[in-house]
Amino acid sequence: MRPRPGPRPCPGPRLGRRPGDRDGGRGGTGTGPAPVVSGDMASRLLLHTRTADYRYDSLPDAVAAVRALGGFDVEHTEDPAAFQEPLDGYAAVVFLSTSGEVPTPAGRERPAGYVEAGGGFVGVHAAACTEYGWPYYGELLGARFTRHPEYQPGLVVVGDREHPATRHLPAVWRVTDEWYDFDARPRGRVRVPASADESSYRGGGMGEDHPPAWCRRQGRGRVFCTAPGHAAQVYGDPDFRAHLRGGIGWAARPGGHRRQLISMPSSTGKVTLR
Repeated sequence: MRPRPGPRPCPGPRLGRRPGDRDGGRGGTGTGPAPVVSGDMASRLLLHTRTADYRYDSLPDAVAAVRALGGFDVEHTEDPAAFQEPLDGYAAVVFLSTSGEVPTPAGRERPAGYVEAGGGFVGVHAAACTEYGWPYYGELLGARFTRHPEYQPGLVVVGDREHPATRHLPAVWRVTDEWYDFDARPRGRVRVPASADESSYRGGGMGEDHPPAWCRRQGRGRVFCTAPGHAAQVYGDPDFRAHLRGGIGWAARPGGHRRQLISMPSSTGKVTLR
């Protein structure tokens, strides 16, 4: 499938005002203070949820879930000017259900240089339908959103028991979400730890090779992308939280940031990350 030019609409309703202030990891979204691991054992994350187009009502739950993962000192922002400041102190930058133009055109150079120099990048859900006018961002992701069928349950078949984003999951993982289709099949250029089973839901458009999550290297940095994340309910799922924790932890490894052993509950027991 060839990539389609121009922006694609992100799913979900357009909601009220768009907060734009950096909250330093606490307050600002109605989710309460973040659980922070004290000292330099915590890896700093810059969590960005700016929506210049569509906005999800699940964002407060999503931000709260990332803060609750443990082992990360989370700084949440929706300020595009955040990317005009040095990013070297962060273990990873996370775009979570962003939409439209996230950094300003003047602010694109710094995050690109950050990843190329060894920083981590994580894209969750609508991060795949963000920044269609920024070619580097499309390269960074590995594939872009094109469409999705209706919100519904389906199955993910886990094929990689080694990757920290999937090794805790059952062999067949039941997920209720929007089942994003992408403009390219990135396998061969990325590591694909699991595949969507399109026979388990209606309206899939990618066939047998349909990755719902993948990871790759960009320069000296690491990139992890995952498609689920539409509704608030998924952020309360222990399996999805451990999937997110494992993916962020994998991407955040570069840069010499110290890490702490974290045990996360899941349906199959606990997953421990270094």
